[in-house]
Amino acid sequence: AARLVNRLLASRERLIGAMLIGNNVVNIGASALTTTIFVALFGDAGVLYATATMSVLVVVFAEVLPKTIAVAKPDRTALLLARPVAITVALLGPILTAIEAFIRGLLRLFGVRIEENQPILSATEELRGTVDLLEEEGAVVKDEADMFGGLLDLSELEVSDVMVHRTYMHSVNIELPAPDILQEVLASNNTRLPIWRDSPENIVGILHAKDVLRALAAAHGDPAKLDFARIATEPWFVPDTTSLADQLKAFRSRKAHVALVVDEYGEVMGLVTLEDILEEIVGDISDEHDVQVHGVRPQPNGSIVVEGSVPIRDVNRAMDWRLPDEDATTVAGLVIHEAQTIPDAGQAFTFHGYRFEVLRKHRNRITQLRVTPLGREPGRSQAAE
Repeated sequence: AARLVNRLLASRERLIGAMLIGNNVVNIGASALTTTIFVALFGDAGVLYATATMSVLVVVFAEVLPKTIAVAKPDRTALLLARPVAITVALLGPILTAIEAFIRGLLRLFGVRIEENQPILSATEELRGTVDLLEEEGAVVKDEADMFGGLLDLSELEVSDVMVHRTYMHSVNIELPAPDILQEVLASNNTRLPIWRDSPENIVGILHAKDVLRALAAAHGDPAKLDFARIATEPWFVPDTTSLADQLKAFRSRKAHVALVVDEYGEVMGLVTLEDILEEIVGDISDEHDVQVHGVRPQPNGSIVVEGSVPIRDVNRAMDWRLPDEDATTVAGLVIHEAQTIPDAGQAFTFHGYRFEVLRKHRNRITQLRVTPLGREPGRSQAAE
């Protein structure tokens, strides 16, 4: 039975989809049968009696009672129901496949495309929709809804979406004199700094401020005696396609807090920390040493002035907007992707229901923009001004 449970959990989306179909079929079938019987017995009043009866039965015996038992005895319930559930999944699996194919075809007619490996009947999306509905009704506050949404997104986001890009990564040249390296460590707002040799792309270690202070104390306060190559720990490189959920597990298993992100060619793309992942759940985490510059400045007219390097997700969370982040990570990246060019300062574009005006540009990098919501539903139209 335990092996059967593991096999079912291995295809979680198929399991949940089959359960959703089975649950709806049983509820609708039972309601229809009960209504037929009650109408035959009581006439037109039978509809009312059937509605009241089935509402009580469904809520108590199909929702509250089984879920309460499952929460109280999860392992025992899973082992007991593994075989019936497996049979149900096997029977409803082809129906689920047919429904998904039909829905994909229907959505394609309306110009909406869904990836082949993207599930349609997903418990994750059902939970997300429920939380959004509760937020609209006022039952859940925005911060709680954002935290729940961030938790659900961990499996969909990759480390490249939240990392600090190498152009903004504070690293230290190991070939500098020891006193200069010590000064770099003490002046930094970060407790962990990558060190490099020959070129910034050649990361040879990670310096921890606490390790440096311990070594400095052992050297009786003489920085010239410090061997930073020995103090540094070995760098940990992770692929840029690693999901945040997997990276969070890896951080916990290795008891580490920082990793270097590399692309398929082994080139360093940036740096990701445990804090970066946690901030996707709880929002921005600041301590007494953080510089309070978030790069988003709301304006009286409802627009914002934003730095180009600010992640789209941060803007969405701060302003409760719905800017798409599938094709770009930062606001500047979104503008470049939609414009299909690197715009100059003063150019403006309209897409997804917002107006993007480039305020400042440094070489090929958009450094500051003004984003103004147009007060309409986001669309796919784009216009350059």
